[in-house]
Amino acid sequence: MVGNGALSGAVIAVAGAGGPAGRATLVRLAEAGATVVGADNDPQRLSEAVDAARYASGGATVTGDTVDLLDLQSTRDWATHVEKDFGRVDGLVHLVGGWRGSETFTKTSLDDWDFLELLLVKTVQHTSLAFHEALQRSERGRYVLISASAAS
Repeated sequence: MVGNGALSGAVIAVAGAGGPAGRATLVRLAEAGATVVGADNDPQRLSEAVDAARYASGGATVTGDTVDLLDLQSTRDWATHVEKDFGRVDGLVHLVGGWRGSETFTKTSLDDWDFLELLLVKTVQHTSLAFHEALQRSERGRYVLISASAAS
């Protein structure tokens, strides 16, 4: 199916590619024919995810970049690199963040809110700003945000 799927020819970036949901996303996108560029802040986890997706999809184009999405310039550099290397960016799947909570809303620790502000809000800000122009240039540009533990 590689190269002939519903996403044949699409270039899709995946933020948070090293986690369980990222691994599954890399495989599904590659199997659908997309060129996939994953990013994660853990180079070992990312490398394993990229290798697994290449193997599972029969050798589709799946690459990975170690990126600190908490750093706006690093995120912008990644977006520029993806568009330059592959000619365009048709989609970005954002799988970074997670959730922390407690038994009730009022019992939630402020540390949990600080965690979420960094790993969810900041990374969404940085990826949406960094990829905005490239996605606007694409005829089928899409930004997908998934933030649920069930997604893994």
